[in-house]
Amino acid sequence: MGNIFDTHAHYDDRAFDEDRYELIDKLFEGEVCGIVNQGTTVETSKFSLELAHKYDNMYAAAGIHPECADENSMEQLNVIRELCRDPKVVAVGEIGLDYYYDVPKELQRRVFEAQLRLAEELSLPVVIHDREAHGDVLDYIKKYRPKGIVHCFSGSREMAMEVVRLGMYIGMGGVITFKNARKSVEVIEAVPIESLVLETDCPYLAPVPYRGKRNDSSMIRFCAERIAEIKGMDTEELLRITAQNARRVYQLNV
Repeated sequence: MGNIFDTHAHYDDRAFDEDRYELIDKLFEGEVCGIVNQGTTVETSKFSLELAHKYDNMYAAAGIHPECADENSMEQLNVIRELCRDPKVVAVGEIGLDYYYDVPKELQRRVFEAQLRLAEELSLPVVIHDREAHGDVLDYIKKYRPKGIVHCFSGSREMAMEVVRLGMYIGMGGVITFKNARKSVEVIEAVPIESLVLETDCPYLAPVPYRGKRNDSSMIRFCAERIAEIKGMDTEELLRITAQNARRVYQLNV
């Protein structure tokens, strides 16, 4: 087993319906040492937990994604709370704000804040989705001071350093391999390796040379190679450190 720890995956996605379990078996037989499957709704959170109970090295996050927030979300959080009591649920996620989608911002903020409070209540880290909402996301991080990850980080170098100063980790995946990834490169240059974790967001955001294809956890190696190049360090050492970081943020003693 290698040192690829995928901190953010969606193996519940329909893209994996034909070969989900065969693929996951293969991943764990190879370089992958850990995966956290993220919930986006009550249903996907439940499925993530089912996957986590099927595989020793897979864990679940339970939460409501901002794109999925609706008038029933506040009631659904009671189910999320119960799921989070399972020891294989290691975070409240995927939660946050997404101002790209046409979901009322006030509703998103209300659901996000409720889940930040839930994580605080249960002493769990959070996995934060931030799309075109950098200022508001940072305000909530400052207000609640959660532990956890800002996933698929798309903010500025300055925001990244503030997130790290507040005790959170920066999640980076396939985007770092794209030709137009100037901001991501600046973030990687600035963020200490001790505050970085790797992710796929699979089946989305496959790295070069597989951009546009279905992503999976094994492809993190291409992200690690690019980040190691930027950092001027050995790829295997980077994978080892980021795997340790993942275990630390998710409070895993493995």
